[in-house]
Amino acid sequence: MTTNSPEDLSKSGPETAIGLPARAAALDLLDAALSRRAGLEEGLTHPALGRLAPRDRAFARALAMAALRHLGPIDAALQARLRKPPPDRIVQVLRLGAAQLLVLKTPAHAAVSATVDLAASQKGGQAFKGLVNAVLRGLSREPPDLSDPDLLAPQWLAARWRAAFGPEAARAMAAMVADEPATDVTPKDSADAEALGQMLEGRVLPGGSVRAGLKGEVQAWPGFAEGRWWVQDASAAIPARLLAVKADETALDLCAAPGGKTLQLAAAGARVTAVDKAAGRLKRVSENLARTGLSAEVVQADAAEWPDRRRFDAVLLDAPCSATGTYRRHPDVLWVASPADIPKLATLQARLLDAAARRVKAGGRLVYCVCSLEPEEGEAQVEAFLKRSPEFAPEPVEPGEGGAPEASRLPNGTLRILPHHLDGGTDGFFIARLRRS
Repeated sequence: MTTNSPEDLSKSGPETAIGLPARAAALDLLDAALSRRAGLEEGLTHPALGRLAPRDRAFARALAMAALRHLGPIDAALQARLRKPPPDRIVQVLRLGAAQLLVLKTPAHAAVSATVDLAASQKGGQAFKGLVNAVLRGLSREPPDLSDPDLLAPQWLAARWRAAFGPEAARAMAAMVADEPATDVTPKDSADAEALGQMLEGRVLPGGSVRAGLKGEVQAWPGFAEGRWWVQDASAAIPARLLAVKADETALDLCAAPGGKTLQLAAAGARVTAVDKAAGRLKRVSENLARTGLSAEVVQADAAEWPDRRRFDAVLLDAPCSATGTYRRHPDVLWVASPADIPKLATLQARLLDAAARRVKAGGRLVYCVCSLEPEEGEAQVEAFLKRSPEFAPEPVEPGEGGAPEASRLPNGTLRILPHHLDGGTDGFFIARLRRS
């Protein structure tokens, strides 16, 4: 994982020295990010990006992310200057040019020239060189406001957030789309948090996560190779803490990849089984277990169809979801999600939640969570589950328990974490803890 901000690039030398291959890679990244779910994640691991020099690779990533973080206001500015939409590939080129000019603050002559060259390198792009030149020069003369919260999130999502959380919260959430987040890590040993905070030039957050101040390749940070920590957003670390597993208890992590929660449960001394249907993502779980010296049983299976009949003291289900709560790190999710996704995902979540419940021993605990901001995937999901599963009852989360922001605790003891609930931001999550009678 790499964390680079525009400021990092400006400190590393003149951006004009970065050539066409890096900009072409940024164009491919932007295309991938907006074409399908997980497109950006797949694009970042593409061999073509890996073949670039480290500085060019960092620039390509930073440029694509700058465009994604400001896509709403960039598109509004472009639409105001286009009589009719050019081909999709040229639209992407214009988005990158605007991001270079307005976000990375590249000198206008360099940003325009480089973007015109990028347009010309595309199939049929020679015909649009004049358009790209004119639009970007217009933006340089009259730069738009890229910080307008009313434009930073898609309108359909912003409307849902206003309805669910109120206009003030919705506006605060949207304002965070443009912010480059810091990297949070979870210590293998909670007693190591203060030392890691100093080593990573960061601070310890409530609950014990460490918010690093370092940038760049995390694999080069102190303590990584020794397995003293792993990357995990502060909100994502809360569900496993709420299970409160004890040494030698059995714990099941369903939909486990990429494995942060598995590592937490194993570090707490539980005998962990991690289940996920994606072989590639499970490989990351195994790699992180090996790096940290922790152990867990890793199983490739569909969590809803897994034939194993064992029951566990503690079960954690981090269900597949729209992932709208992760937009600080993955701004592309805002633009590839659609209203039609939510009911389909809610059906899958209900199926997985019923399967997870069957794995819980009498008296055992079940934590259900999603990194979604949509109530149908969180509050409504648990309410419906409790109606059809009378053997389960809520076990309310105490204020501040697990490091949860106090503002996130709902009256019924579940958690609705919003990105602005933590200073500096955090992923949006819904979390509920239940106990089998």
